[in-house]
Amino acid sequence: MGAKVDFTVTVSKEEIVAAVLPLQQHWLPLSNLDLLLPPVDVGVFFCYKKPEGSIVSFTSMARVLKKAMAQALVSYYAFAGEVVANTVGEPELLCNNRGVDFVEAYADVELRDLDLHNPDESIEGRLVPEKKHGVLSVQATELRCGGIVVACTFDHRIADAYSANMFLVSWAEMARSKSISLVPSFRRSLVNPRRPGCIDPSLDHIYVPISSLPPPKQHYQPTDHLISRIYYITSEQLDELQSLACTNVYKRTKLESFSAFLWKMIAVLAAQDGFKSTKMGIVVDGRARLGEGDEEKASSMSCYFGNVLSIPFGGQRVSELMEKPLWWVANQVHDFLEQAVTKEHFLGLIDWVEAHRPEPALAKIYSNGSEEGPAFVVSSGQRFPVSKVDFGWGKPLFGSYHFPWGGDSGYVMPMPSPAREGDWVVYMHLFKRQVELIEAEASGVLRPLTSDYLELSNYQL
Repeated sequence: MGAKVDFTVTVSKEEIVAAVLPLQQHWLPLSNLDLLLPPVDVGVFFCYKKPEGSIVSFTSMARVLKKAMAQALVSYYAFAGEVVANTVGEPELLCNNRGVDFVEAYADVELRDLDLHNPDESIEGRLVPEKKHGVLSVQATELRCGGIVVACTFDHRIADAYSANMFLVSWAEMARSKSISLVPSFRRSLVNPRRPGCIDPSLDHIYVPISSLPPPKQHYQPTDHLISRIYYITSEQLDELQSLACTNVYKRTKLESFSAFLWKMIAVLAAQDGFKSTKMGIVVDGRARLGEGDEEKASSMSCYFGNVLSIPFGGQRVSELMEKPLWWVANQVHDFLEQAVTKEHFLGLIDWVEAHRPEPALAKIYSNGSEEGPAFVVSSGQRFPVSKVDFGWGKPLFGSYHFPWGGDSGYVMPMPSPAREGDWVVYMHLFKRQVELIEAEASGVLRPLTSDYLELSNYQL
């Protein structure tokens, strides 16, 4: 692992990029599923090496980014609006073509010296912009070596990762003078509640009105705090985890297997701290589920822009998580996940929100009480289109989401690696002591992401 490199970032230009065509101001209500998200921002960034022999300047690259963004915002106009409160206090989107804050900056650092393993130091507040206004902010940063980092921060209430991925690909397509391959749909009627609604009692276990939450509790270790780290796991290691998580009777996915592996690691520290149980949730995308049995709706849901997420979770005794084999833990993951991968679950969730409006609500595991034991959420980023975000100067050498989400629970997102097919990049936002234990106990599986390791993977920085 290379030494930490300190560097400065100098902002050279700030402006607002709006759609190239005037858009008539209108209101876009948030869906019931949007209303389950608290006001948190999500970051994403991509690192590009300057093409060999290229004479294209950073100024030219920034110009391409801004022109393409203005074109993409015609279709993705939600990203150019503002979130405001309606008469009952719920957030709504004012589509007024306010535009996107766009920052040009210079960082006195080589791409190969970026400490990608520790995004809190290298990315947070430096290369990923802080969103001060609107829905989306962008920063393009020129590096000393001529490389460039393109980063975005967006309001999670307006878009989930699936929606952001659609925009990123469309933005890159516009930059390469191509037509948008997937035009977004903002048809809120696709996720309207039923009349009358039908709510399964199990939803009261997963979601809760904010007014019913207990008061904030002190973290289970006063000296501990959440940090972000990025790791690398090879396809061979994933195959090994999956083989351990499967039996002759039960076949488990790589995500279920990896999540079970992490759950066992978290349980080790929980036991040391005297906790009896721990919880884990997995983010489920409901687009395919809501489109089941209706070909036209399935087509519309595949390009639906907004949030279509649920976070089912399970709790297990720490002793069992530690003592049982990986396949047993993977079965527990599969069991609680299975309840949310149905059409009825998402229809019921939409109805559940309708029954509680205008009272805001959120997933229980987001604000897990620390006295109940540690909790974390895994969100599959396997659709992360890192290799498709090519603005005309080549595919990214590296890309990752960056989501220190502010909840009491940890957050983990595995994404495909652009370095080698089948490998994963894993973003983790966990308590420092959890990270230290994972690095000590699972060093043969999860490796800190460094330029040295990437070079060994034939991934030259």
